[in-house]
Amino acid sequence: MAVGQGAAARRVEPEPRPARQPLRQEVVDGIKSYILRNQLRPGDPLPTEPALCEALGASRSSVREAIRILTALDIVEVRHGHGTYVGRLSLSALVESLTFRGLLSPDDDFQVLADLVDVRELFERGTAERLVESLTDEQIDRLEGHVDEMRRAGAGEGQGFVVADRAFHTLLLAPLGNDLIGQLSTAFWDVYVIVAPHLDVFTHEHEVATIAHHKRIVDAVRDRDPVEFAAALTDHYAPVRQRIAEARARR
Repeated sequence: MAVGQGAAARRVEPEPRPARQPLRQEVVDGIKSYILRNQLRPGDPLPTEPALCEALGASRSSVREAIRILTALDIVEVRHGHGTYVGRLSLSALVESLTFRGLLSPDDDFQVLADLVDVRELFERGTAERLVESLTDEQIDRLEGHVDEMRRAGAGEGQGFVVADRAFHTLLLAPLGNDLIGQLSTAFWDVYVIVAPHLDVFTHEHEVATIAHHKRIVDAVRDRDPVEFAAALTDHYAPVRQRIAEARARR
């Protein structure tokens, strides 16, 4: 397998060769160290497979296994026919891990959801003042539009309600311009959406209340009132926690 197109011209300085073949995790760590040491960015090419073998003192099978592990973590990306590149470094592995944890055990799924609610509220309440100051009038109008979409779709009509709800919270955090918060928020929302339907706890009354809470959040932002904004978030997430607790008690 060719690893790295266009990287042949780049000379890879060999690491001090160990007396034994390195273990798999050592090869994984060696590739990560190479990325950091050379200050590579997502999309940059990695050296060819023979060059990595030479630099790390590892066999081809060890390098290939390390590449597979790093690919699963989105640290590297294999483009067949082209080579291997630094990956997007997304949180997809975290999403998969949390989702599987939530689906694996009847007890864990409730705990995962409760943890996710805490994290989402922490992001939004912790940045309340910045968000209220930074959201533009156009963004506020779009937030209101998402609330209207939730009202039109209804929770029982396919994924429209969920899509609008997710878009609302994604847009709410957008003015921060923080890629890490954006990725974490999206990752946690992905897990929430996947696990939540298995709880079967969302009624029409919950739907109506959820829409009302989102509308209150929009009104608080439009009034540039961070205190009311934070209070609206608290009232929005409190019934979500209650539904999770009720579902846990029923089970």
